[in-house]
Amino acid sequence: MKLLLTLMMALCVSLPANAQAANLIIAQAANFMPAMQEIIPAFEKETGIKVQATYTSTGKLYGQIISGAPFDMFLAADTLRPEKLFAENLVQEPFIYAKGRIVLWTRNEKLCGKSWKESISSPDVTHIAIANTETAPYGTVAKIALEKEQLWTTIQPKLAIGQSISQVFQYVATGAADAGFCAYSYMFTPEGKNGCFVPVKEAPMVIQKACILKSTPNKQAAEKFAAFLGSPTVTAIKSKYGYE
Repeated sequence: MKLLLTLMMALCVSLPANAQAANLIIAQAANFMPAMQEIIPAFEKETGIKVQATYTSTGKLYGQIISGAPFDMFLAADTLRPEKLFAENLVQEPFIYAKGRIVLWTRNEKLCGKSWKESISSPDVTHIAIANTETAPYGTVAKIALEKEQLWTTIQPKLAIGQSISQVFQYVATGAADAGFCAYSYMFTPEGKNGCFVPVKEAPMVIQKACILKSTPNKQAAEKFAAFLGSPTVTAIKSKYGYE
């Protein structure tokens, strides 16, 4: 009897509290990376479930998903791709997890205090970074604003195309571009604060939806993460990075 009790105690000690917790692999639009880098540790601490996120443009992630990439969840920077996946019966019903905005960011002090339209037209600006307008929703809304102000055609010679919004941010941060149409969330990072920005009010708000893939082997864990996105903890983090 004593031997049996000893074995049972040893087994309990050897099994971690999260032994039943599955690891999650999330396809995450790059704009949400600053917030996600705080959300993931908070979720892991609360649940014991480990999370790995892949950050790139929404369009690229969508392409990977329809090609069979083993993601558990998709957090897009638009509503279009999650809804398409839902129509194709590949995901559970999408839900809104964030609403973001676009800004023009620069590290050139000469441009600080100017409107975004004045900045991109300035002779001090020879390269303007923008995310791929076909695959990155934040690039799409920047193009909408430029077209609305009849600047899209004239600005073409200055454009430097980034494949994701994070690449656009890096172009400006490294000096490869004089200014860039960046996600507002990046302005709250240490690097983002090393410069100045102006909101692009002519651009529509970016409505972002998430969804759980039907192919996930970790449905319960994914549902926990989906619920966590609506928690007060995440609401505070999103607000910290300028999301609604």
